[in-house]
Amino acid sequence: MRSTERSAESSERGHDGTVDSIWLRPEPERATRGMPLTRERIVAQAVALLNESGTEGLTMRRLAQRLNVTPTALYWHVRTKDDILDLAVDQVFADVLLPEPSENWQDDVRLLTHRWREVMLRHPWAAGLIGRPMLGPNVLARTEFLQSALVRGGLTGVRLAVSTRMIANFVIGAALTEATWRQVSPDRTRNQAREHIAARPATYPTLVASGHLDSSQWDEDDLFTRGITELLSRVDHQVRPE
Repeated sequence: MRSTERSAESSERGHDGTVDSIWLRPEPERATRGMPLTRERIVAQAVALLNESGTEGLTMRRLAQRLNVTPTALYWHVRTKDDILDLAVDQVFADVLLPEPSENWQDDVRLLTHRWREVMLRHPWAAGLIGRPMLGPNVLARTEFLQSALVRGGLTGVRLAVSTRMIANFVIGAALTEATWRQVSPDRTRNQAREHIAARPATYPTLVASGHLDSSQWDEDDLFTRGITELLSRVDHQVRPE
């Protein structure tokens, strides 16, 4: 590792050893004085590089080359690769268009989650990074919309917290699984996987009967839609009187 990268990574940690999120630090003053390199340019190129090469392909050196600057110039704006990843994830969330709140809170959640999944599938690296400190303005705005819809549905307290996590984890998990499958398993491989299961009904009787991995029977879009509907039905049941 280059000395500048070691220095940048160590500077990201506070005196108590905790990681200091980029969202908890003010943007460096020099980044606002009309310099040709801006945070916005850095993030745009980082997202493009991530779309092409994934997280393993993103390095400070490669990003600097795309921006036609030295790696040192990047460190006036970001401290580490982790900073860039946090900024990139939040930028991707800007593409998750917020619906206009309607009278039906469940419809609002459905629309939000479908748009969220679509964006994650366009940026297959993003779902695997959700779990880092999610404090960017775009992420928080979408989380605020989700929770406000659930509150309109009657949820409060721990039920609100559980339902928020349950829905978010479903969207993230669905997008991550589907994106990974698309990258490593083309249709031919998926068909072979299904044939492997179907040829062993004594070992996997339930999987054979349920059509597990049979894309001709269970469309991913339909499964996601039905999954969200099922989750919202369970959420609604929590607040209805017995």
